[in-house]
Amino acid sequence: MAAYLIRRLWQMIPTLLGVVLLVFVLFKAFGGDPAEILAGLNATTQQVDAIRQQLGLNEPWWVQLWINIKQIVTFEWGRSWATNESVANIFSTRLPATLTVMLPILILDALIALPIAMWVAYRRGSLADRAIMVITTVALSVSFLVYIILGQYVFGFQLGWFPVQGWSDSTLKNLVTYVPLPVALALLVGVAPQTRLYRTFFLDELGHDYVRTARAKGMTEGKVLFKHVLRNAMIPILTNIGLALPGVFVGSFLIEMFFSIPGLGREVILAVNRSDYPVLQALTVYLAMLTMLINLIVDVLYKMVDPRVVLK
Repeated sequence: MAAYLIRRLWQMIPTLLGVVLLVFVLFKAFGGDPAEILAGLNATTQQVDAIRQQLGLNEPWWVQLWINIKQIVTFEWGRSWATNESVANIFSTRLPATLTVMLPILILDALIALPIAMWVAYRRGSLADRAIMVITTVALSVSFLVYIILGQYVFGFQLGWFPVQGWSDSTLKNLVTYVPLPVALALLVGVAPQTRLYRTFFLDELGHDYVRTARAKGMTEGKVLFKHVLRNAMIPILTNIGLALPGVFVGSFLIEMFFSIPGLGREVILAVNRSDYPVLQALTVYLAMLTMLINLIVDVLYKMVDPRVVLK
């Protein structure tokens, strides 16, 4: 196990270098000129040149790339080109708000979708199964933006149950007051596809011979479902959860913008509008590292769920 972990961690280095190089090339080829954006429309050529000199944009491309690599190695991302705030401080101060919204979504999504999917798979073909499949299909057909607009209008403006915008320094107050509405709307979108997918996994396992053998031996349906079916279905379920985790953080961008949550999502959108390359680079590298670490953790969990899995 130790040798496998070391080898996987070592393989992350060239992958990260590839991500850094790709982001650098895309930014240079397709991104706007940060100096012109920061200077404004009425800036003179001398002012734009001065900003470009200050940001180091006049240096050769290989010098700029080497500076970026040193920032990654030292975890010193420099300062925002737009606000002059430390990039490390931006992440440390905005990340708690993002986690306050995203962690409940991640946890509740799995806790709600798994039992529903197992129940409808066990009752395949019943009226309840068909009704839930229809409901999830309709939920999948509606854009998340529509959920946000209707949710804010109905539950915020009409009923007044939740505030549609705002944030505080108290985590408890945020969880009780500001988080429930965006989390509920996100679950309306996220639970539907997960339920349909997990139902497919459970149906596949229920059709195997070991299920019929367990039932023939007199094992109760509860033991069959939770001891055998769920355990064998956990490998594709873990794979799906691992692939979805980075996407959930990307999905926080829309939530944070519409609900005025001071998290990383809103900060990144502002950075895109301002061509704030240090912030964008740091986020891209962090997401790449997060994705690779999640994949590694999922592979280790395979071994814990099914001892027959061999890590090579």
